Amino acid sequence: MKIEKTEEQWKELLTEQQFHVCRNKGTEPPFTGEYNQEKRHGLYYCVCCNKPLFSSTAKYDSGSGWPSYYQAVDSGAVSEHKDNSHGMSRIEITCSDCGSHLGHVFNDGPLPTGLRYCVNSASLNFHPDISE
Repeated sequence: MKIEKTEEQWKELLTEQQFHVCRNKGTEPPFTGEYNQEKRHGLYYCVCCNKPLFSSTAKYDSGSGWPSYYQAVDSGAVSEHKDNSHGMSRIEITCSDCGSHLGHVFNDGPLPTGLRYCVNSASLNFHPDISE
């Protein structure tokens, strides 16, 4: 189900930084995001619509300064789009339900996928696994 809101509705729901990243395709500075060094087990959800996106089991330290994952929680969690902004050719990733900008995916990640989903912390909410 696609989630659509007006710009004003998103502004009421999100912080200024979340709105900048998620709705205006912004990027938080490297090594500043809340979840870059998060080590607990759990799930990462879209900050805009609460869709599950990434699991801590796929998280790794890429050294890039942003939370990185080698796969999404399932094949339908994120959508991919060509991004030729800022003089670069990249693949943007967005939440498949609400279109929130998450970051980019690159082909320089670890096995088993070889992918690096490089994600802004501002686009995520982390829910730790409380069973541990």
